[in-house]
Amino acid sequence: MIYIKLFWEFFQTGLFAVGGGMATLPFLYDISDRTGWFTHQQLADMIAVSESTPGPIGINMATYSGFITAGLPGAIISTLGLITPSIIVILLVAAFLNAFHENKFVNGAFYGLRPASAAMITAAGVILARVVFFSGDFMNGISIKPLVLAIVLLVLTNIITFTKKLHPVIWIFIAALVGVIFKF
Repeated sequence: MIYIKLFWEFFQTGLFAVGGGMATLPFLYDISDRTGWFTHQQLADMIAVSESTPGPIGINMATYSGFITAGLPGAIISTLGLITPSIIVILLVAAFLNAFHENKFVNGAFYGLRPASAAMITAAGVILARVVFFSGDFMNGISIKPLVLAIVLLVLTNIITFTKKLHPVIWIFIAALVGVIFKF
């Protein structure tokens, strides 16, 4: 029964998380709250692992979530649940897009999906920031070490010319190393 539930939850996530992997985060928080399969802290760990490993973050998150919930079969089922809607939709879109690419309704739908995607990704960022910087609860106060690390990384990756040219993988390794050294 758990496998059917996993497939269904991630099928819905894959169907409605428009905007890529980060747009799956609000759905994953909802799954966490409703099912208790994993905690918000485990979800924050999943994000860190998923961002640090090759592959799309949404698929990595589904695989990790499924594994935590029901082992290797759960990982496979969750991943299949997440990607099945995309496969179906892409096949349908590919079949009909050429015929409708100048249609004002199709263009309007794509235009409307862009801000929806931006909102979903922003919501994911806010949720993630809350978990990382406030330990999941605004009332507990700000966690200083993650905040300082984030500010330093933002400056190094966006302002200082020499360091902003470094590959993102280097920053992932540096952040992981800092986390180990300072026991985040």
